[in-house]
Formats: sequence, structure tokens, C-alpha cells
Amino acid sequence: MRRDETSGSDAAGSGPLASDTPSGTGGYAIASRRGRGVTSSAGAIPLPLWLRAPAGLAVPLLGVTVRIPWSNVLALLATQEALDALRLSLITCVAATGVSLVIGLPLALVLSRTDSRAAGVARTLVTIPMVLPPVVAGLALLITFGRQGVVGRTMSGWGIEIGFTTVAVVVAQVFVSMPYLITSVEGALRAAGSGYEEVAATLGASPTYALRKVTLPLMLPAIASGSALTFARSLGEFGATITFAGSLQGTTRTLPLEIYQVRELDPDSALALALVLIVVAALTVGFTGWLSRSTVRRRGS
Repeated sequence: MRRDETSGSDAAGSGPLASDTPSGTGGYAIASRRGRGVTSSAGAIPLPLWLRAPAGLAVPLLGVTVRIPWSNVLALLATQEALDALRLSLITCVAATGVSLVIGLPLALVLSRTDSRAAGVARTLVTIPMVLPPVVAGLALLITFGRQGVVGRTMSGWGIEIGFTTVAVVVAQVFVSMPYLITSVEGALRAAGSGYEEVAATLGASPTYALRKVTLPLMLPAIASGSALTFARSLGEFGATITFAGSLQGTTRTLPLEIYQVRELDPDSALALALVLIVVAALTVGFTGWLSRSTVRRRGS
């Protein structure tokens, strides 16, 4: 009697109803075929094919790679104008990233641990440059720190000039790129919560010790990804720079400005310089994606 029941249950488990349920790989394969979906691995949830459509956004980048004169790339990047733009971009982007870390990290920490109305206003003001047109950002900086600006007039009387100098390039880059660092770090701190700091406080740790030994290690992945985004955004800055700092070779003409300068007279040089920006952007996106995945895996384990 038991043998019959067992064989009957086995037959029921291998029947057509069992094959239609997504309890195993076969069930998902049937669901994928019926819905014309895409599965990344065995047992994965099927996705509709139309989700592949955004991959078409990569077509313009592929078009650039097709038109680049690969045999002359090194020679095009070795011209004096290109070297000046590369050197200036590297120096200013590193400086802008450092300034953003010094100013942005404390601000992100305060915003993540405060929910007051003043913090909400500060958060809004900090994130506005992310959506503000770059030319408007440059105009705001020029009106404020230019020679005849609100603050620049006083600074000019003291012999301090910012507009149309290398310092102006750094200021413009910090203004438009620091919000990326702040939002990355603040989001990570809010997701982590303040439980670890509270435990450290109950164990007698001072606020400075808890910040150094507990909070900063939690922030490291977000700091790394935010710094990479800040550097990449600074490297690609154009509108605010040309409005506030101008385009002087060796002084304020960064890579995007050099590309704009030579795009008509020497398109091959413009494409070679554009390749540098594309490679940096790809490395930045790849690094931040890898860092996010590794952080999730560590927390999951």
C-alpha cells in the first residue's frame, strides 16, 4: 500500500503540472520560452527582451571608436596643446577631488545624522549643482567671485584674483562635482544606520574615536566610489569652466575645452582626446560597479 502511494506521488511530481511550476530549472525554462524572456543563469527570474533596448545608447560611443585614427593616436596625444590640456586636467581634477573630500565628507556626515529643516535646506542647496546647467553654474561663480563680483570685488582689492585663472578651474570643478561625493557618502551612511556608533558610545568611546574607528571604515567604499565619480565629473566639466575660467592654453584650457577648440580644424586630435575621456569614464563606471557589488557581497556574508 505504501509502495503504491509513493509511486503515485512520484508520478504526480513528474506530471505536466509539475513541469509548469517555476520550482526548478525546467519550470523557469518553460516560463522563459512562453514569455520570450531572458535568463542570465539557471533558475534566474526571466526578463523581457525589450529590456535590452537601452543597450543602443552605446552606439554613439562605438561610432567614435570607429572614426578614431588608431595609427596616429599617440602622435596626436603628444602635441604640445594636447599635453598641456592633459597635464592641466590631471592637476585640477586631483585638486578638485581633494578639496571635495575635505569639504564634502564632514558635510555628508552631518547631513546623514540630521533630519532638521535646516539640514533639508542644506541638502537641497548642495545637490542643486547636479541638475543646474553648467553654464548657469559658471555664471553664478563669475558673478560671485569675478573681478567685479559680489565677493570678488573685495578680494580684488586685496590683490586676490580667482576668475580666469587655474584656481577658477578648480573652483568650477568642485562646485559641480562635489555633490556626487556628498550624495554617495550620505546615502551609504543612512543605509548603514547609527547603531555601530551608538554601541561604541555605550562602551565608552569618544565621538572622535568612534568616527575614526567605526564610521570611517563604514564610509570607505562610498568614499572610494564617490571620489571616482567626482574625479570623472571634474575631468568632463566644460560649461562652468569656460564661463568662469575662460580657455587659455596651459592655464585654464582643460581636455573638454581643447576638444571644443580643435573639433573643426583638427577632428582627428579631437577624437584622440575624446578617447581619453571615454576610457576614464568607462574605468570609473566599472570601478564603482565592482565596488558596489563587492560591498553587497561582504555585507551579505
